Amino acid sequence: MEEDIDVTSHVEGLDLLSGRCNPLEEITNGYSKHKPVMNGVIIGHGVNDHTNGSAPLRSLPISALKQNGLLQSLAATGGEQTKLTEEENAELEKARQEWEVLENVQPALTEDSNPSPLISFNEALQYFQTTDLGDLLKNIQPTVRRTGLAAITHFLFGPPRLHRELQEERDLVFAIAQCPVDNSQPVHMRVLQTIYKRLISSRLDCPRFGAHWENIGFQGTDPATDLRGTGFLGLMHTLYFVMDPETLPLARDIYKLSQHPTQNFPFSVMSINMTRIALQVLREEALSKECNRRQQVVGVLNEFYVATYLHLYQLWKTQNKTIADSGFVLKEVELFAKKNPKQMLRRLEVFLKERQTVGLPRGASSSDPSVQQQPSPSPGEPGSRAGAALGNKGKEMHFTGVCDLPPDVEGEARLI
Repeated sequence: MEEDIDVTSHVEGLDLLSGRCNPLEEITNGYSKHKPVMNGVIIGHGVNDHTNGSAPLRSLPISALKQNGLLQSLAATGGEQTKLTEEENAELEKARQEWEVLENVQPALTEDSNPSPLISFNEALQYFQTTDLGDLLKNIQPTVRRTGLAAITHFLFGPPRLHRELQEERDLVFAIAQCPVDNSQPVHMRVLQTIYKRLISSRLDCPRFGAHWENIGFQGTDPATDLRGTGFLGLMHTLYFVMDPETLPLARDIYKLSQHPTQNFPFSVMSINMTRIALQVLREEALSKECNRRQQVVGVLNEFYVATYLHLYQLWKTQNKTIADSGFVLKEVELFAKKNPKQMLRRLEVFLKERQTVGLPRGASSSDPSVQQQPSPSPGEPGSRAGAALGNKGKEMHFTGVCDLPPDVEGEARLI
């Protein structure tokens, strides 16, 4: 029997193969430039990975052997160079099998195979109603503090005060707006997952962090970092927007526009700005009259948030605005919302009424090619005021908590 040849330690084996395997031509100056990749991770060689006769071939991982064609070459050299022993053949076969196993391993799914159930707005609201928010309630500023002549003028000519029985509900809203995202709280995570899945029409969960959040308009890989000024209320409003079957089509239309090649804008960041505007209007008591009439705060604020986003959407779309115009558009929307809260709510009622009139299926988006929808009236057009009295009644929110926003500064409207 021929003397056993230790293929893994003899340079001659590499020399014989160097003329066959092009990848080995990368080995120069005693070091390998080849960086094999296994499961997406680059596997670097140590300083001892050279071919000057002192490094064993087995120092190369299986992935490098596969990519350099060494496994195939070693298996094919039996009759041409030196016959391999049965033991060496067995080792090579084992190495080949190990590679095949690694090659067939699939990366872990980023989505959960058992997705979390969607959460409704009322379920999320009930969570906050039953949670101790005492520490947050101490820091809220539910109304604008006025002194001197401004206080007298507001008392004599300003909007009515909110009924006493509604003040607890209003304070809860401002407390939610101070609440940060808690990764350990299942309700918080379900809210995030629901927003993502409803906007992109997916049934699978997504990772807590990642670039996919940028796809729905957050600024980075963590949505929590964008909630300055609105806290968790910014997510609650978006949740309401995508979970209400009457407003979901509008949400998807706005989301589609936010993906436009030239008119694009960050959907979620813009949504948070709409929440900021709605909170400021509530703080200035411009919504008190409507809240008193309907005997609720949360429902009125939700609809005002949607109405504000609708107003921005119509301006953005009809006037061909781009992200460069965002500061001016936000300022315009904010000023209009503060001066015309009743008109904003009526426009939303008319818009939803017309959507139902043209026969758009519930939950369908006007961006669906199969849906033919008449254009909605632009802000200021007579049609936008017609039939305001036909608007739907506010949805009941039965009651059983936002960073404290700084005082309003005119001209400071911008993407937050």
